[in-house]
Amino acid sequence: MRILSEKSALQGNVLVPASKSHTIRAVTISTLAVGKSIIRHPLVSADCLASVNAGRMFGAGIQLGDCWEVEGVGGKLVVPENVVDVKNSGTTMNFFMGTAGLVEGTTVLSGDEQIVRRPVQPLVDALNGLGANVLSTRNNGRPPVVVKGPLKGGRTRFSAIVSTYLSGLLINCPLAEHDSELEVFELPEKSYIHMTLEWLDRQGIRYEASDDFDYFRLFGGQSYHGQQMTIPGDFSSATFFLVAGAIMEGDITLQGLDMKDRQGDKKVISYLKEMGARIDFEENGIRVRGGSLQGVELDMSDTPDALPAMAVAGCFARGKTTIRNVANARIKETDRISVMAKELGRLGAKIEELPDGLIIHESALHGCEVQSYGDHRVVMSLAVAGMAIPGQTVVERAEAVEVTVPNFVDLMQKIGGKIRMET
Repeated sequence: MRILSEKSALQGNVLVPASKSHTIRAVTISTLAVGKSIIRHPLVSADCLASVNAGRMFGAGIQLGDCWEVEGVGGKLVVPENVVDVKNSGTTMNFFMGTAGLVEGTTVLSGDEQIVRRPVQPLVDALNGLGANVLSTRNNGRPPVVVKGPLKGGRTRFSAIVSTYLSGLLINCPLAEHDSELEVFELPEKSYIHMTLEWLDRQGIRYEASDDFDYFRLFGGQSYHGQQMTIPGDFSSATFFLVAGAIMEGDITLQGLDMKDRQGDKKVISYLKEMGARIDFEENGIRVRGGSLQGVELDMSDTPDALPAMAVAGCFARGKTTIRNVANARIKETDRISVMAKELGRLGAKIEELPDGLIIHESALHGCEVQSYGDHRVVMSLAVAGMAIPGQTVVERAEAVEVTVPNFVDLMQKIGGKIRMET
């Protein structure tokens, strides 16, 4: 499938979809818990449904509806009867590798063509250091992986260049028999660790953490309990609407977002305001109006998922915009640094690739056919660019939006976006 977008003016309100990061944490913890959990306002997307499937394979009873009801395993995980297919969800892979380590048996986890290219060796090493027996079937540090438990605890040191490696251990290690000590280095995206720790705090999980998150002690023999939870709006998904409102003519208001939430991508609001965007916090939501942007230098170490959209914003800013400290954007669904440099270049962008980011010059873009490489954030970023420039922009492999924002096109259409999906 592909998305076709043309120059648009935006007007109206957008209810931002629920958070993928929070939804998958809710499913994982509810799977492990004793008793029933109620998840209100979950994100119904391919990634989140992959986590539901994983939870079911480990023995949880999960009923979907307006709310999701999860009957947890109470620590009595079962050995999956087949390969745990995480589809395109790296978060599900990294969280449930840890869950597989709690099972007295052997689990195989794999996913789609992007997942089997994404590195997991640091997590493999960490789990092995904590008493599990984990290997990459192709001996290349990538899925498929075989995990044999049980995870016992102990001390391990590993790179958390992908923050979900650490979050997966923080969630699962409290259920190990003994205490676990984690020495961590190369940790970006610390806001997501804050998010995970808040989930642990709500459950009363006992742990110790250093101020800079380079050391954690997770006390073993603990348990989770069923709870009711409401999933907030997703700042990562909001990024595309924030950027669209900032670079196009119009006046839109984003609803359903909680500025007190720990999600790292709420920093996109600060980035855009630093560039001169007209963004106001009003009773009805976060209001964004089009205006003149100025190039700036951005340290995006805590927000690598926002790189594709902010690269688009940079094309519309006077002067030069530099994005730095996001080397881990190269090991997401695609090498997002390389992909955005190449595809924005097709649209006419003057853009330079750095080892850890991009230099983007104000550019006169014009619509054409571009490739998304099946990366949902690339799809939406390029589609947003297409709505701000002359001509028609055609984004291939656009079905990837199902991963996080299945109704992306509908939401844009409702506020005036000249955008459509076609086969």
